[in-house]
Amino acid sequence: MKVIVFDLLPYGQNVEHLKGAAAELPYPLGKQHCDPQVCAQTYEEHLSAWEEADRLGYDGVGFNEHHTSPYGLMNSPNLLAASAAQRTKKIKLLIYGNLLPLHQPLRLAEEIAMLDCLSKGRIICGVARGIPREYKVHNVPMEDSRARFEEAYDILIKAWTEEVFSHQSRFWSYRDVAIWPRPIQQPHPPVWMPVTGSKESLEWAAARAIPITPGGSTDGLREDAVRYYGECMAKNGGKMTPEHISMAAVTYVADSKAKAVEENAPYQLYFNRTLFSHGNVTETNLQREAGYVTDQASAYVRPENLAAAARAREDFRGLTKETLAKRAENMPWGTADEVAERLIASAEKIGSNTVLVSMNRGAMPNDMFIEQLRRFAVGVLPRLHAHQVTKSPLV
Repeated sequence: MKVIVFDLLPYGQNVEHLKGAAAELPYPLGKQHCDPQVCAQTYEEHLSAWEEADRLGYDGVGFNEHHTSPYGLMNSPNLLAASAAQRTKKIKLLIYGNLLPLHQPLRLAEEIAMLDCLSKGRIICGVARGIPREYKVHNVPMEDSRARFEEAYDILIKAWTEEVFSHQSRFWSYRDVAIWPRPIQQPHPPVWMPVTGSKESLEWAAARAIPITPGGSTDGLREDAVRYYGECMAKNGGKMTPEHISMAAVTYVADSKAKAVEENAPYQLYFNRTLFSHGNVTETNLQREAGYVTDQASAYVRPENLAAAARAREDFRGLTKETLAKRAENMPWGTADEVAERLIASAEKIGSNTVLVSMNRGAMPNDMFIEQLRRFAVGVLPRLHAHQVTKSPLV
């Protein structure tokens, strides 16, 4: 199995106090609350952690794109990839991912090609639609999201693979373009896609055999997504394998389960209660009203998993330490042996040969993050590297 450290780069200082008596942080959160020195330190700490991950033998680091929130300081994941390319030697750089509907796709194709050259062929190009907050920030109609995404993807592929390309369509037009440089990885860097769970996204990715990381707050919802993706691949003449699925997991290695909860709960609670829904619409029904998802987005989901698919804000904002402790009983938190066993069991269940591990979602101190990287590398990583998932049991 391959192991990628997925890092959200949260603003390095806890801002929960800014909520006051309110349930959520104010949005927008103005200039006075953002300390550039904290931002600079946050970048340096996370880049140094990625250097350590490279030395420790992890297969990759992953990071994504979000805007205007302490949730994460990765406004341009390509700038982070450029920095990481110069500070690491072997580790894959998973840009997970650029938000295609919000960008000029020709410029994006050029940047990914540059990054693949700068990193000597270590880029994995993630493509994503983003979250509703981003559309308001960039003044892009949410009802255009999917059409813009699909057109931008077509342009990326043309730019990377054709000698000279032209494109004429609804949102972008180009004539007689040949990009320089070309990516080292041919015909182009691997393209992956994180999928929150909409039916249309699963169908689109499956039709192109694009590997996915299924979201979902429960195992059942994730299994539904993987099963439907595999069915769609089969309808398009393909076959899902463990290389098409990467599994996201929040991990914590400690001397015991109780110690893991005690040490990590404050940061996990901060992520859920304060960072996750800041300025964003998480609820599926509200996203449907805004035109971001369709009426059929959850049509493949089994009835018992529809509540999780609704993504109610209170499921995140209302999380308590007691509830988290109960959930942790079935999570990869605890001793290295338990973490390894649970990750392997979950990967076998959904048929995934890659795991994306989140160790620092809630702005934990950097020395604590580094310690997690090291403890996982010593006690868990060798067991995962020695294990191979060979079957896709859900199809």
